[in-house]
Parts: sequence; C-alpha cells; structure tokens
Amino acid sequence: MPESDFAEDRKWALETIDAAVADGKLLESSRENLSRWVREPQYEKSLPGILAELKAENFAHLNDLFWEVINFGTGGRRGLMAEYGSATINERTIAESAHGLATYFMHTNHDKPGKAVIAQDTRNRSPEFARLTATTLAAHGFEVFFFNEHRSTPELSYAVRYLQCDVGAMISASHNPPSDNGFKAYWSSGAQVLSPHDSGIIEAVYRASEIPTIDFDTAVSEGKIKILDEKIDQAYWDEVCKLSLSNKRDLVALFTPLHGVGETSVYAVLKQAGFDKVGIFEQQRKPDGNFANVPDHLPNPERFDVFKPCLDAASEMQAEMILASDPDADRIAICVRNADGKYIPLSGNQSGALIVNYVLQKRKAAGTLSPSHFVVETLVTTPLIADQGRKFGVKVVDDLLVGFKYIAQTMDALGPDKFVFGAEESLGYLAGEYCRDKDAAVAAMYLMEYAAELKAESGKSLLDRLDELYVEYGYYLEGQRSKVCEGSDGQLQIKRLMEAFRTSPPDELVGNRFKTVHDYGTHEIRTLPANSKMEGLPEPQGNLMVFHLEGDTARFRIAVRPSGTEPKIKFYFFAQSDVPSAETLAASKQAVGEELTKLQDAVSAWIDAQLK
Repeated sequence: MPESDFAEDRKWALETIDAAVADGKLLESSRENLSRWVREPQYEKSLPGILAELKAENFAHLNDLFWEVINFGTGGRRGLMAEYGSATINERTIAESAHGLATYFMHTNHDKPGKAVIAQDTRNRSPEFARLTATTLAAHGFEVFFFNEHRSTPELSYAVRYLQCDVGAMISASHNPPSDNGFKAYWSSGAQVLSPHDSGIIEAVYRASEIPTIDFDTAVSEGKIKILDEKIDQAYWDEVCKLSLSNKRDLVALFTPLHGVGETSVYAVLKQAGFDKVGIFEQQRKPDGNFANVPDHLPNPERFDVFKPCLDAASEMQAEMILASDPDADRIAICVRNADGKYIPLSGNQSGALIVNYVLQKRKAAGTLSPSHFVVETLVTTPLIADQGRKFGVKVVDDLLVGFKYIAQTMDALGPDKFVFGAEESLGYLAGEYCRDKDAAVAAMYLMEYAAELKAESGKSLLDRLDELYVEYGYYLEGQRSKVCEGSDGQLQIKRLMEAFRTSPPDELVGNRFKTVHDYGTHEIRTLPANSKMEGLPEPQGNLMVFHLEGDTARFRIAVRPSGTEPKIKFYFFAQSDVPSAETLAASKQAVGEELTKLQDAVSAWIDAQLK
C-alpha cells in the first residue's frame, strides 16, 4: 500500500498513543518504541495489527509488546513470540538481530563480511527463524553454514570454532515455555557475545531500517548458504568422547530429551562412549515445540516434575539413574536411585560438586593437574566446587556474574589448556577445549562414568559419594526462590525490589542477622544494618548483591539479581555447617534444611511486603 494511504492512520495512531501516555495507560518507553513502529516504513507490515490494537484500546497488551527493545541478557535475546512488537520475538526482531550481528561484525572488520554458522532447536518457529537468520546474513555477503535439522547449542558453539567462523547464531529459548523463542549470538571464540559486542549489536539492531534478504533456496544453489552434513556431528561427538576418564560402563540409565535436541548430542555421545545400557524415554523423545508430554509443558530439568512421567519406565528397567536435558541440550539434570528404590533428584550444585570431584580425582591420579590449572564457577554456584578446587591445589575463579559466557571468557583469559572444569548452578557444566558453552553431553558422560566407577569399586551410588563429600568438607545446602513479575509493570516491580535490597535491606530474618553485603552494582562492600561502605569491591560489574548472614545453626548467604532471560527477580540461598562425623550428618541436614526453609519463607514475605 502506498505511503500516502497510511498517512492519516499514522497521524491518528500517534495522537492516540500520546493521549494514552497522558492518561497513564501506556508507558513512556512504550510510546517511544510503538511510535517508531507506527512512523517508520520498515515496520509497515505490522501497522494494520497495531491500528487494530489501538482502536480496541488494548493498551495493556501494547505495553507488553513495546515496553522495551528486547536486549541481550545472560542468554541472548529471549522472550514471548508474537506477530510484532519491539519487546517480543517475531519475524522483524529476528531479522533485526541477524542484521545487527552482521553489520556490527562488518563495522569491526573494515566493512568486510565474514563466515557464520546457524543452528536451531525444536521450538515452534525455530526453523523459520533460523532460515531468516541465514538469509539475512547471506544477503550481507556472509558465507553461511546451516544446520538444516535441529542441533544442540554446544554443537553450535563447537561448529563456530571447527568451521573457523566469525560469528554464529542459535535459535532457542532454552528451557522457557512453548510461547517463547530466542536468538543467541556467538563470536569467533565460540562463546556468546560479551561487552562491547552485545551493546554494539543492539545499537546496530536499533538503527536497522530496510534489511536485505535473499531467497533461501537461491542462496543454497548459489553456494552462499552451505548445508552441513553428519560429518560435523561425528567430529563433535568425537571431541566429547575424547574427554572420557574411565572405562567403567556397567550402569543402567534412562535418558529423556524432553522433546528437545538431546538425542543428537547427549544420547549420541553416551552410546558412542559405550554406555549400551542407556535407554531413551519414548514418550518425550519426539521433537515437539509444544513439549506435549512434559508436565505443564515446562521443559526445565531443574523441576523434578519433568521426571515424573519417566519414573515407572525407569523402575521397570531397573535404571540406576535418569537423565534429562533441556530443549537445546546445554543443561543436564539427573535423578539417582537410592537404596529404597526411589529416584532422588540432584540439584545443579550437587551434580556440579560431584563432577568436579570426579574430574579432579582422575586428573590428580593421572598426574595432569598443576597449580596453574583452574576451575571456574559463578557467584551464585555452590562454594563446594571452589573448596574442592583449593584442596586439590588448583587455581579457583569463583567471582563471576551469572552467564556461562563469563566462564568461557575466563577460559580464554587464563588459557584453555589449563581449564579443568566450569559450572553454574542452573545445571550448566563444561570440560575440555572443544567449545565455549555449557554442554549436557560431557556432563552426562562424567556423571555416568562416576556412577559406574562407584558401583564397580564399592557398590556405592552418587548419593553415597555426596554424603562423603559433606563429611569431608562440611554440609552445603542451596535453594532458590523467584518472584515472577511479568510484563511492563513487572519490570518496575523488579526495579523497586532491587532498590529496596540495595538501600534498606532487612536487619534480620528469623534470627539470622544481616552482617555485610557485596554489591556488584556499586562496587562496594557495605556493613549492615548501617549500610555504610566498608571497602571497595573489584570487578565484575553487574546488578547483583550477595548478603552475608550470621545464624545459630549455619552460615548463610543470599544472592539477589534480576533474571537476564525471564521476567523475574531471583534469590539464591546458601547454607554451610560443619559436620563433626558421619554419624552427625543426618542431624545437620535436618537442622540446616529447616533453618534454610524458614529463611526462604521470611524473604518471600519481606518481598511481598515491599510490593504492597
């Protein structure tokens, strides 16, 4: 339709938007973004829909669609899919993401295009968005390598390095609900983009007007897009399997990909590594973006609910372990059968502590550890990982912000040849040099190997070994709570809560006194309750606070941060207590568990009071 045909509609729309802001029905940020989509010709395809929403006075919905320009969080751009809207994942924002990645790279490379590789998970619209990303990059002159079928995020990271690409993109929203999708951008190291690249790409996204494109089949026939074959899969599996530390394989297990890509990575690696007693759970095997057979359609393996459909099948085959990967297979969770035949889920912290124990033991025995080797974890991951690293005499980096890209950055800064293991509490783990993102496949292999070794050597399980670690190092218990704050109003709530914790945190909760706070937003350590600066705090820089509490039964910490990928503020709880002997462990677990639950409930109540 000619520009003039929309002139009156645009004028009316802009006036309506201004009036809605004046009446408090639209946010100022929504006005800025929505007005741009009304005025500028590149968004004309969305104009009829926007006009219909304005005429129906659906201002709350418009706020949700336009309250922000969706940014790069800890896991790239991720959010609700919609037909249009600057705050959602849609055809335009995906094209802008690819365009921003292309133009920013060219800006840093003397206006020359480079090489790119694109992958996708099993989510709804992922194939469409992957093709759109590929054609946008190809239209900019990039040589594009394309996974024509779903593959894992760590294989994409590996492919960036293996194919010597300059950039990569993964279409995925990880463990989010079926309504969501996302765009993860990767740099030449195989890691997700960090500053200044992330802000540079977003600036390029915001400047996007007309975005070049090319027909996908034409680009393939002209050699501008190259379809990858199974050779790269095999190369990736080989690299993971090279990291094996044991030949013990006598373990019965059941694996579920939760309708995601895990069969192409986790299951394939376990089978190649020789675990021939691993079955795959058929009900959750088929790739399905609706996650049909996952409880509540929420494919997050941190939730024990995702395992419930597997329990009968696992019992029937007498599986000693159940494994579940998230939809893009960069995270792994397990349940271990106890002596009573029940399946006990391990947290991400517990699995990480076991893997690092296994790797450090095996490498020490092999003579491949030195003081210059290092383990890495984030600020919200269990101290039991760092404490083991120190006892084994390796370097420990445990002050990183949330996001595996910071672990990848540390790998390259300190030397990947000295990297032993990296972990984050949300089920993310990596060993080796083959990629720069967390990988469910290598973690699954190590958990299976450790379980098989314990079974063969002593008849013990991973649960038994975890208790032994608690007796050796002390009892460590972690927990997490979140306050979901959806939509544009939700972001204001999150800001209010962060400000309340920063300026007027509690003096004490259920007998636990708040003593100090490490504020990575202001770079200072403050004493509490006075909230006065005690000393400066070095890098990293991020909107994260860690409170240190003094209690009667244990030492507590609480970390507070807004999620980088979901509409919530997250609270991480840490408890540590001494364990005099194996005989006192059960009592320690009970006492610390009760106190931690009371503390979590008290924090939740305090949060609700701040929002009244």
